[in-house]
Amino acid sequence: MATDAFEDIAETFEFLDDWEDRYRHVIELGRAMDPLDDAFRVPATKVQGCASQVWLVPRIEGQGGSARFDFQGDSDAMIVRGLIAILHALYSGLTLDEVLRVDAGGELARLGLHDHLSSQRSNGLRSMVERIRAIASQAVAAA
Repeated sequence: MATDAFEDIAETFEFLDDWEDRYRHVIELGRAMDPLDDAFRVPATKVQGCASQVWLVPRIEGQGGSARFDFQGDSDAMIVRGLIAILHALYSGLTLDEVLRVDAGGELARLGLHDHLSSQRSNGLRSMVERIRAIASQAVAAA
């Protein structure tokens, strides 16, 4: 259930043979993101379990499972900013119900990231996915 934006990233990864080029692409994706306003860099938006500092700020339009999900994120590490951009491509614009059905592990495996990220980065990526899923679950439950 990948979005078109995520499919574009997956196609680019298939085209790039060398992992150095893929890392550069991930970093470029992060650089293209708008920076997070300092007002949102607070403990409530910080993702625990990441070696780098990571903040995710959800934006949900509507109510219940059909509400649309989006988020803004940032990190103090460029590669992690790129991972946030990949997650944004994977989840942005989906309904909350769809967010909860995304097989993030399977989709990210298509990119081969797990084999090429350090264990700390992999754990951080998993923590970001868990945070996104928790936000979606809480929003559906609150409706």
